[in-house]
Amino acid sequence: MNEDMVNKPPHYNQGEIETIDYIVDVLDVGAIDYCHGNVLKYTGSRMFSKGDPAENARKAIWYLNKMLEIMEK
Repeated sequence: MNEDMVNKPPHYNQGEIETIDYIVDVLDVGAIDYCHGNVLKYTGSRMFSKGDPAENARKAIWYLNKMLEIMEK
């Protein structure tokens, strides 16, 4: 089975609700700051020092897109 570590990481998809959906539900527009923090995490020094840099860049893009989705609601 091929795991999608960017769009559907298995460790964030257990139970009835995906983790990011729970965070958005609880924090509402405050989830923008959560996503921004993850963009910074994946584009900062972590990008090249932990894991695959291309995967980290894709994760940063995913969180940036989620920020935009929340802002546009």
